[in-house]
Amino acid sequence: MCYGRCIKYVGYKLLILAVLCIVANILLYFPNGEIGYASHNHLSRYVGCLHGIVGGGILVLIPAFVLIGLENEGCFHGCFPHEHYGRNCALLASVVVAAVGILGAGYCFIISALALAERPYCYCTDDHSGCYPFLNTHGGYLCHEPRHIVTWNVTLFAILLVLSGIEIIICTIHIIRGCLGGACAVCHVHKEVSVFKGYPKLS
Repeated sequence: MCYGRCIKYVGYKLLILAVLCIVANILLYFPNGEIGYASHNHLSRYVGCLHGIVGGGILVLIPAFVLIGLENEGCFHGCFPHEHYGRNCALLASVVVAAVGILGAGYCFIISALALAERPYCYCTDDHSGCYPFLNTHGGYLCHEPRHIVTWNVTLFAILLVLSGIEIIICTIHIIRGCLGGACAVCHVHKEVSVFKGYPKLS
């Protein structure tokens, strides 16, 4: 039951991080709270990758809900009659879904890093011609519109970068703990079997 509580807390942490990633990615569609730029597709090319919604969000929600659900005692003892087998079943499930979380968070991390390197897409001149002013010009041009788009994009992409990095760390630690826990459980079962075989048979 102690292990169930531990993975439940891991699940809740991933749940919070995933929701924050989804919110941050949605905000990228509305610079300064305006919807016109999204409707006219005047956004950075990486905003449409849905890295925060799908990668750091939905794909991390999967392990979050699974880990929260594994807290129930039935998940640890319901797979097989022997409690150790049931616990191993839960460990395997948690490791698999944590790997899915790493894939999603890794996708979010990579896209966020690329977006930060490229900087935002904006109107560089008064005639509303769009460009990436920081891509190859070292900031030689300024963004005329949307206002504060540089701060808006850099802040949100940086938040997604940090959140997805934390998700990767949490999922990786959980996989390591799960693998070590499964190995210890297997050794414990073999030890019990060896001791049981050493008992004299009853006539």
